Amino acid sequence: MYNIDGYIYTLIEIYTYMLIAYVLLSWLPSARNSFIGEMLGKLCEPYLSVFRRFIPPIGGMIDISPIVALIALRFIGEGIRAIIHFFV
Repeated sequence: MYNIDGYIYTLIEIYTYMLIAYVLLSWLPSARNSFIGEMLGKLCEPYLSVFRRFIPPIGGMIDISPIVALIALRFIGEGIRAIIHFFV
């Protein structure tokens, strides 16, 4: 039980850091064109696009959808861990 819980926690942490890195790369114009930027884009953009459909940028420039996506990721991770603890 604790192994599955630990794996889920680790995967959520890794994806959280990937999202943060992807958002930070958006501040550098040429960084998204690098190999790491393209790889992170392929992994993070499908998840972020769900939130960007519903949350418009504030003032046309400030995108808060990554913050909401990170909070939702934490809730989803904790929910999965709670379900595992309930059944195991």
